[in-house]
Amino acid sequence: MHLSQRRRFPRSPRSVGAARTFALGILTAWGIVDRLDDIRLCVSELTTNALLHGVPQGRDFELTLSTDGTDLRIAVRDSGDGRPVASTPTTEDCTGRGLYLLRELADDFGVTEHSVGKTVWLTFKALQSAPLDHHACRPRPMDRSPSA
Repeated sequence: MHLSQRRRFPRSPRSVGAARTFALGILTAWGIVDRLDDIRLCVSELTTNALLHGVPQGRDFELTLSTDGTDLRIAVRDSGDGRPVASTPTTEDCTGRGLYLLRELADDFGVTEHSVGKTVWLTFKALQSAPLDHHACRPRPMDRSPSA
């Protein structure tokens, strides 16, 4: 079963938290329960990097989550120039840990360049999932108990 969801976010610091909330809501609906702390951190790092280095003023970025039922792919596309390079920070470095963390936590990591912008993506392989509750996504009927 292939599932995919995407959402665009404006160039705003609030978008990082909104992207995390969106991602965790989707994963919960899909029944993905494995490695949520790692995934949350990776979504934060991907979206923060997009805001700091990839989204020009007046533009936005797109977060895409997709799964084949076992593996999860997380991708952030922006319209900025440049290709991010993961380095190994030293203990004295104050910045530069984001891509290093992504590379260490995810099972695969890469960058796809486009004619305008790029997509930074990562995958988590062989995730455990809870049984998908199809009723969890439907509104529940109102309680129509008789009044006393």
